[in-house]
Amino acid sequence: MSKLYLVPTPIGNLKDITYRAIEVLREVDLILVEDTRTSGKLLKHYDIKVPVKSHHMHNEHATLSSIIRQLNQGIRIALISDAGTPSISDPGFLLVREAIAAGIAIECLPGATALIPALVLSGLPNGRFLFEGFLPPKKGRKTRLDEISRELRTVIFYESPHKLTKTLDQLIEVCGKDRQISISRELTKLHEETFRGTLDQAKIHFEQKTPKGEFVLCLAGQKNS
Repeated sequence: MSKLYLVPTPIGNLKDITYRAIEVLREVDLILVEDTRTSGKLLKHYDIKVPVKSHHMHNEHATLSSIIRQLNQGIRIALISDAGTPSISDPGFLLVREAIAAGIAIECLPGATALIPALVLSGLPNGRFLFEGFLPPKKGRKTRLDEISRELRTVIFYESPHKLTKTLDQLIEVCGKDRQISISRELTKLHEETFRGTLDQAKIHFEQKTPKGEFVLCLAGQKNS
């Protein structure tokens, strides 16, 4: 029976994958991967020899119809991203939407995602929070930052190393230099690190230490006046 499986993969440490995820990846007929080289390391590590096909942000519109056709023909397909849970700041949403419209069964396995460990490690309030994913690179960025500055909940978003210091400058501009922030990088990997302090302290820290790796930022919410 055809089914689309959404399978989370480790965000760093290859041991952070469930037995069930490995079982599903071994039993499906096809695995959709974001990058064949990155996913190839994981699949080889667990001796998974199922055929793979590229499905990423640059081709997902073009490949949707053929994937849905294969699912309608009874093929069991798993979707994975380079790291974490598919569709969370990664390809997946469009395929899930089309599969729902086509009446195809979908199953999403629980598993790794970077935002929850970063939030728990931050020490910031986590009963209610807002996840922003990646900020807009240009258009709409200033508007989004202004909205974030007024948010009362802890705000989580992802950032690349080459944009980190610029983003900190922009956050200082809209939030003030004393707003608390926690910045985690390389979660679950050998050089995992979490910085906690004010925005101004974070700026100084990362000006002195070149940002490397993938970053998750947890920004304290605005205090009620």
